[in-house]
Amino acid sequence: MKKIIALLLASIMILSACGANTDTGNGDNAGEAADTSKITIWAWDPNFNIKAMNLAKDVYAADHPDLTVDIIENAQNDIVQKLNTGLSSGTTKGLPNIVLIEDYRAQSFLQAYPDAFYPLTESFKASDFADYKIGPTSVDGKNYGLPFDSGVTGLYVRTDYLEQAGYKIEDLQDITWDKYIEIGKAVKEKTGKDWISLDPNDMGILRVMIQSAGSWYLNEDGKTANLEGNAALKEAFETYKKMMEANIVKIHADWSQFVANYNSGDVASVPTGNWFTPSITAAADQAGKWAIAPLPKLTNNPESVHASSLGGSSWYVLNVPGKEKAAEFLGATLGSNVDLYQKLITDVGAIGTYKPAAEGEAYKAPNEFFGGQEIVADFAKWTAEIPNVNYGMHTYAVEDIIIVEMQNYLNGKGIDQVLTDAQKQADAQIK
Repeated sequence: MKKIIALLLASIMILSACGANTDTGNGDNAGEAADTSKITIWAWDPNFNIKAMNLAKDVYAADHPDLTVDIIENAQNDIVQKLNTGLSSGTTKGLPNIVLIEDYRAQSFLQAYPDAFYPLTESFKASDFADYKIGPTSVDGKNYGLPFDSGVTGLYVRTDYLEQAGYKIEDLQDITWDKYIEIGKAVKEKTGKDWISLDPNDMGILRVMIQSAGSWYLNEDGKTANLEGNAALKEAFETYKKMMEANIVKIHADWSQFVANYNSGDVASVPTGNWFTPSITAAADQAGKWAIAPLPKLTNNPESVHASSLGGSSWYVLNVPGKEKAAEFLGATLGSNVDLYQKLITDVGAIGTYKPAAEGEAYKAPNEFFGGQEIVADFAKWTAEIPNVNYGMHTYAVEDIIIVEMQNYLNGKGIDQVLTDAQKQADAQIK
């Protein structure tokens, strides 16, 4: 009996030791639990997000030379896949301390993996950032994402084509989408140039329209579909069809075609996010021929304003060893450094959503490519006017349904039936 008891005690001690060494989910990070001298960051786009974070790294290094900041480029889709794979398996092995997540996808991560992210409420002052960025980055009043770039939209216009049609940029300062289409028809008639370039498999233009009215594909709970009876979405569908029927649309199938349609001079306007500026200015021979007007608003929706967003992302800290240092890094740089935001404008062309930065000189500088217009100041003004909506957990899943139903609508299906059928499909898919 004594031997049996001794064996049982030994077994318990062995099992306890094994339990103490079980992977706690931190994987490679577990070995770094006591190492606060290094943090790892994941982001996409070397000329934008990576470049911006390198500037933040340099700023922080001036006062914290002992911290190593390792910035690793991953394609956005790869980041999404790696996060889902790691977090769904219950392990954070190999995952970074800080990761960039697109605002449209943020809630799907925050709500699916509520314990995976470290709250940043104490690391920055949320009221210093654009209101519309706080909703997607927060859960239950806690801030988990540090807002980064603004997806604020504007209407880029070729002023030379506009003038040939009898209009000036001043005529586009307070217009509806119906007026936008009317002007586009005049430009097409006088110049032979299309007015807008659209991808049938990308409904970003609908997102822009409905957010301008404070509406979204999902209800305020961020979980249930808001399609049938959505007045803003109905008008957005109708506006899209009006564009197609007006024969002012040039179709593109990918990003390179999209940019080429403007750099070649074949298309005269583009309502899109401010991140498109580098693509426009890449055609140096068009300098002085572009201007940026406020976004058109929905014609029949009194809630619609001349401001919306397309894209945009924020920084998140994973709940792994080193999280405190990662949060401190973000707070001291992108969370509060006005001078850093000036460098983001001058060196990267990235417009942040940090309100105090808008008073800096870089935001007020004229842009000669756009005829001396202070485009950053304009974008900053429009950023503050963007309606706050809950992008929720299923934006892209619902949009896959909308893409198909849009084609049905263009082919003759009634708009009310389109939205009813889309609602049924969404309810079945995301319940």
